[in-house]
Amino acid sequence: MNSDDDTRPGDATGTPAPIPPAPAPSAARPSAPAAEPAATAVSRYEPVLEQLARDMLRERRSDRRWRLVVRLLWLGVFMAVAWALLAQKAHTTAPSGPHTALIEVRGEIAGESDASAENLVAALKSAFEDRTAQAVVLRFNSPGGSPVQAGIVNDEIRRLKAIHKKKVYAVVEEMCASGAYYIAVAADEIYVDKASIVGSIGVLMDGFGFTGAMEKVGVERRLLTAGANKGMLDPFSPVKPEQLAFAQAMLDQIHQQFIKVVKEGRGSRLKETPETFSGLFWDGEQAVKQGLADKFGNLDYVAREVVKAEEVVDYTPKENVAERLAKRFGASIGEGAVKALHAMGRLR
Repeated sequence: MNSDDDTRPGDATGTPAPIPPAPAPSAARPSAPAAEPAATAVSRYEPVLEQLARDMLRERRSDRRWRLVVRLLWLGVFMAVAWALLAQKAHTTAPSGPHTALIEVRGEIAGESDASAENLVAALKSAFEDRTAQAVVLRFNSPGGSPVQAGIVNDEIRRLKAIHKKKVYAVVEEMCASGAYYIAVAADEIYVDKASIVGSIGVLMDGFGFTGAMEKVGVERRLLTAGANKGMLDPFSPVKPEQLAFAQAMLDQIHQQFIKVVKEGRGSRLKETPETFSGLFWDGEQAVKQGLADKFGNLDYVAREVVKAEEVVDYTPKENVAERLAKRFGASIGEGAVKALHAMGRLR
């Protein structure tokens, strides 16, 4: 058939053939990235590597500086200790002629104090063994302390007196009471000032009791012991009469030991009264009247007029400046090491 429309070739039946679709524009496929040059990769990580290298270098320098500081500090400690030893040696070899040996008894008489039995006995031995020491003077400024420590020193004075045949004098300045007087009675004579405090021949055991306060607050004490008397005199528990009696008997026994030492030391010079061993103390004037002391005088008077050796040499063990610096230096090193370790831990 003819038609005004355009005709397209078809099959034999005259059906026009379908028009093939126009080819779709092909989408642009992403091409594989080109390999990055090695130089570019290195340049990208170069700042990180440089920072890491700087950190490692800084840490190594810090470690070297710290090791140097520690070595210098230990060198300082060694020099301080050496100086202390040399100074102590110079002190012990200083006396060259007749002199009066002085030993100070200051402060509390206790195992860890300057007036411990260990320190005083060492000083006594040095003074007695020095042939140029004409006599030994103990100068007291002490309220007393441990009866054990005082007893050790008293026994040692009597032993050394018997061996070396040297006189021992006690000179009281401010106070010579309780355990200090326990030591002083081992001397051949006791010199005091008119206003010195002397005596207090007694024994005490003190403490606190909190049971009433605990009841008011509502606090319960829970104490477990193995042994019926292990918690004896516990301040948070009620006092048991039998334990109190036991403690009192022990104090009485130590008191009798003290009394015996005083009587042996003072002998017939002691003018005993009912108050002598009651724990009271007196001034120097009353002490002389009661026979607790002998005469009035100070260190210079005893050295000059009694010993007849005016030069006084101090045998008291003392911690000199170098020893104190060494101890403080050691403490500073320990503190610095801890801080440095903490700082290094934070940095890492």
